[in-house]
Amino acid sequence: SSCRNPYLAASKHFVEKDLEVSAAGRVFMITGANSGIGKATALAIAKRGGTVHMVCRNKDKAEEARADIVKETGNKEVYVHVLDLSETKKVWEFAEGFKKKYKTLNVLVNNAGAIMNQREVNAEGLEKSFATNVLGVFILTKSLIPLIEKSLDPRVVSHGVLWGMLVQKLRIGNLQSDRGRFDGTMVYAQHKRQQVVLTEQWAKAHPTIHFSVMHPGWVDTPTVANAMPDFHRSMKASLRSPEQGADTVLWLALSEAATKNPSGRFYQDRRVVPAHLPLAWTHSSPLEEQKLMALLEDMAKTFQPH
Repeated sequence: SSCRNPYLAASKHFVEKDLEVSAAGRVFMITGANSGIGKATALAIAKRGGTVHMVCRNKDKAEEARADIVKETGNKEVYVHVLDLSETKKVWEFAEGFKKKYKTLNVLVNNAGAIMNQREVNAEGLEKSFATNVLGVFILTKSLIPLIEKSLDPRVVSHGVLWGMLVQKLRIGNLQSDRGRFDGTMVYAQHKRQQVVLTEQWAKAHPTIHFSVMHPGWVDTPTVANAMPDFHRSMKASLRSPEQGADTVLWLALSEAATKNPSGRFYQDRRVVPAHLPLAWTHSSPLEEQKLMALLEDMAKTFQPH
């Protein structure tokens, strides 16, 4: 029933023909495309004839997912790139290499995300979930913007998460989560708040690209099951399928309707929603937002290959 699954209630206002579009001749990059929402997104785009670059951490899982997608869609224009977004230097190298090799990228979907149960650091000494969710996304997007910008109908779609993020004020004093107790889900929520800020800032800086960030609703994915087992168990009946979770991603990546909305907004179920609760205390000042961008800019530069 629709009260059990909020997607069914929301989908009543969807316009069917918004997604009755071909993706032929368009090129998409999707991070974390081997399972969950990422895979559902890749499959739906391949079905519509799009070229898909799957950027995944695990080669075997990625190749398996690619084989599934090709078999189901008959579209062979599906490519696997092995990259762990938590490996900061490698993100730069991958993005710079991709620009040399490919001439077009119409849409980047920042789907990969990490929720850590404990604090771990990467080879560069950065906390791993920050490296994946914030700095990795920042570097990948920043490096690919020039390629995206010169492609037709360019877009960048990122995943947010509504829960937790809405009660998180932007904090830039503890980016590495090295102070206080490490709470993986709260850290993740803070990263998503930072991602919303990135999206808003990029939208201002690159007006030709349509940027958006979306919350897929609570979806039954391995990430949720592993990071929040109790929540997953108690909510299982009302969790959405990965296909339902991917709906708004696809709508933002493919539909003409989406680009009628201003760039830089936050979406749920194909609608613009506030990125903040009515409580004003979660709003950050423009100064803090610029400070975050400058911090990431500096941090990214230190790992940039020359």
